[in-house]
Amino acid sequence: MPFIAAGEITTHYALEGPEGAPVLLLANSLGTSFHVWDEVMADLAAAFRVLRYDMRGHGLTDATPLPADGTGYSIPLLAADALALLDALGIGKAHVCGLSIGGMVAQHLAATTPQRVDRLVLCDTSALIGPASVWDERIAGIRRDGLAAIAPGVMGRWFTDAFRQKAPQLMRGYANMVARTTLDGYLGCAMAVRDADLRAAAATITAPTLVIVGDQDPATPPASAQALASAIPGARLEVIADASHIPCVEQPAALARVLVPFLTAA
Repeated sequence: MPFIAAGEITTHYALEGPEGAPVLLLANSLGTSFHVWDEVMADLAAAFRVLRYDMRGHGLTDATPLPADGTGYSIPLLAADALALLDALGIGKAHVCGLSIGGMVAQHLAATTPQRVDRLVLCDTSALIGPASVWDERIAGIRRDGLAAIAPGVMGRWFTDAFRQKAPQLMRGYANMVARTTLDGYLGCAMAVRDADLRAAAATITAPTLVIVGDQDPATPPASAQALASAIPGARLEVIADASHIPCVEQPAALARVLVPFLTAA
């Protein structure tokens, strides 16, 4: 169970796949650990040296207290965590794939440190995920009732009705994952998403970019994904059928079929 001092925090990570293969950094979504990628690891680790990590306040990575001024974490802070992890492991450059908030972190990395990002995959994310009022309501509800209270609604946004009915035990597990995220970690990252506007940064991204979205994603819908792809020079969009916000769990084979060829193309 690897841990490493990365910047100001201790980060829980996993590094798997052939030594010497291109590194692929995976950044997970709000309320998940790096195990959200488990179902695609067989395909990814066959071709890449895959680096997964738990975001600040998630999984087994350190949570830091929220600032006293009432703000949360920030996308630049979370991107700095990812860079600190790469630095600590001696990795100079990597493909980067981010899911939801992880996709916002990936956008920031590609825009501000292009020398560290080879190819970029943005999965079920956007340059702006709002409105802020939705986040404020969610944050207030969590402060009042706790994370366990929002978990059922989160499952409804993450997965299609058909998938939830087919995999009730998996839904219970992912609900537990959300509920057991640290409060500071979840709220801090929720506020980071609320406060982020990466629309201007998108136009500056130079890495070859693939935008992926589930066709039934209500959180970052296909129209939002198309807008993101249109904003990034040369980016293209792939829509995953029969998937909502977490296609790496719901449609892992379909995700791998678009992800691996993009990252291995000459």
